[in-house]
Amino acid sequence: MDEQLNLIDTHCHVHFDNYDNDIETVLADSAVAGVNRLICVGCSLKDSQRAADFAKNRAGVWATAGAHPHDGADYLSDPMSADKLKKLLANPKVVAIGEIGLDYYRDITPKLDQEKTLRSQIEIGLDTSLPFVFHVREAWDDFWRIFDSYKGIHGVIHSYSAPPNRLTEVLGRGLYASLNGLMTYTKDESWLEAAKKVPADKLILETDAPFLTPVPFRGRRCEPKHLVETCKFLADLRNEEPAVLASLSTTNAVRLFGLSEESLA
Repeated sequence: MDEQLNLIDTHCHVHFDNYDNDIETVLADSAVAGVNRLICVGCSLKDSQRAADFAKNRAGVWATAGAHPHDGADYLSDPMSADKLKKLLANPKVVAIGEIGLDYYRDITPKLDQEKTLRSQIEIGLDTSLPFVFHVREAWDDFWRIFDSYKGIHGVIHSYSAPPNRLTEVLGRGLYASLNGLMTYTKDESWLEAAKKVPADKLILETDAPFLTPVPFRGRRCEPKHLVETCKFLADLRNEEPAVLASLSTTNAVRLFGLSEESLA
């Protein structure tokens, strides 16, 4: 019988309406699988409030607050955005600013608006002691230009999917790299090579549920319980024991996000 893993899903969206009809079952299944703690990540200020409300009375569940780069236009059009974000970040269940960043893969928000939104949120976040959860997709050079114009930023690159040279840039700035189910089916060998190279003290795991469902569950809605499959795949890729990788990721997540020992189970 396989050893029970002790995992934290550091990035999921189970507060989305995708789970409205069976959320308690999803959380119970997560705990049974050994994924005992979750961080629900906000994608807009409205969604962040929903994540915080979802986490409020649930042991082992926390939230983040921030506006995804695709939400940049809405963030900038609301004169109360800064005040709303500051209020959310003061919530004791909110453990990070995010997910924020740049995304040039889809032409949804103009690049300038993305930069303004990112800078606004970094500047607000730096007044707290909270880590940042960054989303970076096909925008590394502009992201580092913005990132390097500030001091004192700590956090994680969510859903890391880039070659080893980008990992060197991430690690050189003291950031963590978070891996998910995308690694179980990517055809990009350079991404897998980078996944092998993430140092033990800088690696955390996530699902990004309901997205990026790992093999062998492709085609289904992703859930926190599926983090077990990602952990096993990455352990094999890195020539490590799953329980060791799970323990490392959990230790790193607790350190980065300041999580307590309370759990879903």
